[in-house]
Amino acid sequence: MKNILIVGASKGIGLATAKLMKDSYNLYTISRTSSVELDSLNSTHTVCNVVTDSLDSLQLPDELHGVVYCPGSINLKPFNRLTDEDYLNDFQQNLIGAARLLRVCLPALKRANGAGVVLYSTVAAKVGMPFHASVSASKAAVEGFAKSIAAEWASSAIRVNVIAPSLTDTPLAAALLNTPDKKESAAKRHPLQRIGSAEEMASLTEFLLSDKSSFITGQVIVADGGMSALKV
Repeated sequence: MKNILIVGASKGIGLATAKLMKDSYNLYTISRTSSVELDSLNSTHTVCNVVTDSLDSLQLPDELHGVVYCPGSINLKPFNRLTDEDYLNDFQQNLIGAARLLRVCLPALKRANGAGVVLYSTVAAKVGMPFHASVSASKAAVEGFAKSIAAEWASSAIRVNVIAPSLTDTPLAAALLNTPDKKESAAKRHPLQRIGSAEEMASLTEFLLSDKSSFITGQVIVADGGMSALKV
């Protein structure tokens, strides 16, 4: 079976992806904490903060056929309340962590002779939204980063793609969806009149890592219920 590394696997989209892929792949998982659900998946798990901790001791296979980087942030504030630290924290979480991890993973990705990388952005990097200045800036940087390394790594048969969701029903978004009124309001902003689920993002992630998407690289795929493209 192919070897897949999922970072941010203890909850949300990362956990949903691990659950979806557990029977078809050898899973390697990283998160800042563990969880009962994650322990039940029988993955090779490492507790690690990929932004601040040393990555020298990560338990990785000789060949990696896929890497998924799910950590993210939702730091919504008016522009005049955003501090330098807010911007630095978002860039470290969303971009620097991914870059540090992929630097370590690159030799194993090359040895796979055909691998995929999936990073996460946000629809707010495409559509201007108030209070998103810090997170949208860092996620736009992720998109540019992904396209650059996709070009650089194409000759090594490593594909790199980005998923850009709108608000998704995960623990990260709990404060924005913690009442029926908030959920209804969020749903109405989407042409499909609902918000996305972690399981839907996991299915798209699995597709982008599979041979079914072997001719797709350097793309930002927006999964937002039509928010960025449709006016209804």
